Amino acid sequence: MSIYTMGIDVGSTASKCVILKDGSEIVAKSLVAVGTGTSGPSRAIAQVLENAGMTREQMDFVLATGYGRNSLDGLADMQMSELSCHAKGAAFLFPNVRTVVDIGGQDVKVIEIENGMMKNFVMNDKCAAGTGRFLEMTMSRVGSDITSIDTFVEGAEPVTINSMCAVFAESEIIGLLAQETPPGSIALGCIYSICRRTAIFAQKLAPEHPKVFFSGGLAQSQVVREVLARYLGVESVTAHPLCQYNGAIGAAVLGWKQVNR
Repeated sequence: MSIYTMGIDVGSTASKCVILKDGSEIVAKSLVAVGTGTSGPSRAIAQVLENAGMTREQMDFVLATGYGRNSLDGLADMQMSELSCHAKGAAFLFPNVRTVVDIGGQDVKVIEIENGMMKNFVMNDKCAAGTGRFLEMTMSRVGSDITSIDTFVEGAEPVTINSMCAVFAESEIIGLLAQETPPGSIALGCIYSICRRTAIFAQKLAPEHPKVFFSGGLAQSQVVREVLARYLGVESVTAHPLCQYNGAIGAAVLGWKQVNR
């Protein structure tokens, strides 16, 4: 008899759900572009169940993770750190992974993995200037949105964003726009700033980063992947079409392991 587990990743900017069959087959997924403190998590759950043609009662185990996992009282059987879930999700999607880089809406995580398990990590949640939220704000300021980042910066030369604080960086961007700096150059400068900070941060974990898996929404951008690889000093970073679901996939895998303990 098959075992069905659901993983729920409640991020700061999006809620993701995945249903897994027997710990190996993704049956359904859902993503609602609003995170903790909203109806997003419950909507994502309802949507993934509808996509799978299943009910909550048919789930053998539901495991919640992410920034807003504490908001799921009564909806999940268990909660777990997003670090463990991102590590397990990355190992599911990319079995040879050694390093996971996740640039989220509110924080940046770099996780060292050994034999599919988290060995060590560093995490920066002190300032928004190095996160996806900052890039989202920048794209809004320059009159575009984050989904069109690759075409928006095509052919641009990056300007330097010096400020280490999101508030001051936003003021710097307003100043650059007032000087009629090309919007694409500002957006690309923001990408360079985020990737540079992430790479410096990653050096605290290890000087070298073999087999890097890039997790989260920004991993969908080819430009961000290329710039991040350059700053990490690697030929390329690996992403996956399901990279934004990484935490939810890991939660579903760990839920399956709970059932099979």
